[in-house]
Order: sequence, then structure tokens, then C-alpha cells
Amino acid sequence: MDPVRNPYAPGAGQRPPELAGRDRELQQFDVVLERIARGRPERSLVLTGLRGVGKTVLLNALRSQAIGRMWGTGKIEARPDQSLRRPLASALHMAVRELTPRHRDPDRVDGFLGVLKAFALRSAGDDAKLRDRWQPGIDAPAATGRADTGDIEVDLVELLVDAAGVARDVGVGIALFVDEMQDIPAPDVSALCAACHELSQQGLPLVVVGAGLPHLPAVLSASKSYSERLFRYVRIDRLDREAADRALVAPAEDEGVAYDAAALDALYAATEGYPYFVQAYGKVTWDNAPTDPIGADDVRMAAPEAEAELAVGFFGSRYERATPAEREYLRAMAALSDHTHGVVPTSDVATYLGRKPSSLSPARDSLIKKGLVYSAERGTIAFTVPHFGIYLRKHATV
Repeated sequence: MDPVRNPYAPGAGQRPPELAGRDRELQQFDVVLERIARGRPERSLVLTGLRGVGKTVLLNALRSQAIGRMWGTGKIEARPDQSLRRPLASALHMAVRELTPRHRDPDRVDGFLGVLKAFALRSAGDDAKLRDRWQPGIDAPAATGRADTGDIEVDLVELLVDAAGVARDVGVGIALFVDEMQDIPAPDVSALCAACHELSQQGLPLVVVGAGLPHLPAVLSASKSYSERLFRYVRIDRLDREAADRALVAPAEDEGVAYDAAALDALYAATEGYPYFVQAYGKVTWDNAPTDPIGADDVRMAAPEAEAELAVGFFGSRYERATPAEREYLRAMAALSDHTHGVVPTSDVATYLGRKPSSLSPARDSLIKKGLVYSAERGTIAFTVPHFGIYLRKHATV
């Protein structure tokens, strides 16, 4: 097959040519947007799932839906070592800029921008380092007495309430999209929950859409007891057989190429429907197939190359981030997960390594912070990356 015409896109967060298996989520978000626009009560949304299931792709697709309805939108990617104050101010500035041309009262918009600037510039303390003092590129002077206390929870509630008011003036809403939401520092998680709670109580047209790893609901629940009722949680999982086939077949048909049934069987067996793997195997199989239709032999010939690419880019890069102690913990998990369907009791890891559980806590906690594992439930641990255990059992020796 001509590699120039290869339709598959196995990039991080890159939208595939066919967004298969996510129709329900897209339709539900349309309902959310319409209800909020009509002043109906609605919850903010949280997407959870393993690495490689397409959370970021779906997050971007939902943002496109909001843009299509003329909403103001902004997006951030959370980092564990960074407060929400700066990136959220940038995202909200972008969202309001999208609404400004349609607002009839420039003074009201400028007033909000002054509040936004005050929020952005307000450090958590007077001794904040110079590098943390950020100039947000807002011409309006910083306001006083609103969103500038230095308490992130007080300030964020006031800021988002004011932003929602600007959107309501225009007859639309604002949607803020937060990727890697589990990495938001604990005080900021509490502030974001409090702000969403206030928005919900007042029926204001601002919605937060977050995406993160499977333990994100536990992170939110630990922050505010009411978070379980504050958000609508949607688990994003691997594709079923029909959707996985469509993700492969539809782009190929657009190029006048077909798959035979045995090839699709082989591809689903290799990928198990994980969207990133579907794209990765599809791309390599296309490049290696000599003729149309693509057959099972083509898949078998391409499989070693696809596995090698995943071993370096998807698995190996993550393993390299781990310290020797963390790698030991990961290899123990891999050995045990072969018999536990991926979820491993932490006590079993300790027994396998001949160590006391308390001595392994630093390695486990560090792996959680690095996003390599998550606590599925109390006393258990699991990989955030599908097939990571398989990779470790085959390749990781040191």
C-alpha cells in the first residue's frame, strides 16, 4: 500500500480518521450543552480511563461541539507541580475572547478581564518567586476586591461565577476542558469542586469537562464529599469489536482499500480494541501490505514491527522514567498480574519481593505520581497502561 495514503494516526491525542465507538458520549454532551444553554440544571463531566483509550481525543471532540454552538472554550493540561491559577487564567482568557465580539457592553467585558488579571497575578503568598509572577497579556487594569484574596478556593469561585455571567449575557456558555485532571494539586482540586458546586447551585452556564486516569473519581471524592454528586462520571474503555473494525475499515474504504475478515480477526486479537493500538497496528499493517485487500498474513508480517514501535514509544519510554526501586515494583506487578487480570493486591507484591509492605510504599506512591500505576481500590494496584504487564514480562529485565 502507498504509505503516503496511509490513513491511520497513532499519535498522542491525535484524532483518528474515524472516531469510532464514542457516539453515545458525543450525543450526551450535546444534551448537556443544550440544557445549560436553556438554564436547565446539569453537572460537569469527568472522563476516566487507562492510557491509550482516547480520552484526550474525545475531550477535543467535545470541545469542538462546544465551539460549534458558539460557546467560549479553553483547555489546559494539569501538572502535579503547577497551580491551576496560571493555566486556568489563560484558558479562561481564551474563552472570553471568543465571546467578546458578540457582547454588547465592552465595559462589562473589560471589568471581567480586570478580575481575571487580578486572579492571574495574585500569588499564594507575598514571598512568591519572581518566576511565578505572570503577565497575562490583558490590557485592562487589575481589579481589586474580587478573585484576588490569594485563597485559590475563594478566588476561583468568584472568577468562574463572573465568567459565567459574561457568557450568559451573550446567550451561550463557557466550557473549560482539563486533561490529566488527576494531576491537579490537592488544594486546587478542592477549589475547582467548590467552584463547580457554586455554578451548579446558581444555574450558571459554565461547565468543566475533565479527563484523567481511573482513580480520578477517588481524587475528587477525597477533596470534597459532594463531588460524587457534582460530576457525571463517564468511563472510557476499549472499543468493542464492531467499533474497532469500523475504526480500521472506514478510513481504508475512503482510500479504496478493504480488509478481509481474517485480517480483522487478527487485528482485534492483537489490539483487544484499545484505540491507540488499533491505530498503531493499522498504520504498520497498511505500510507492509503489498496488495488489496489486506489479509491475515499481512497482519502477521506487520505485528513484530508494530510491537517493536510500541515497545519503544508507548511502553519503553514510560519504563525508563522509573527508578531501579520502582522498576522492581513494576516487574513484580507484571509477574503477578498475569494471574489477576491486571489488578494486584499490594500485599502480594510485598510477599513476591520478600519485603514488608511499608518498605515499598515510597516506590508505589512515586509510581502513582508518575502516572504509571493507580490504586484501583484500597489495598490494590494496577497499571495505567494497557498491556504494560505483557511488555514487562517480555522485555524488562533490569
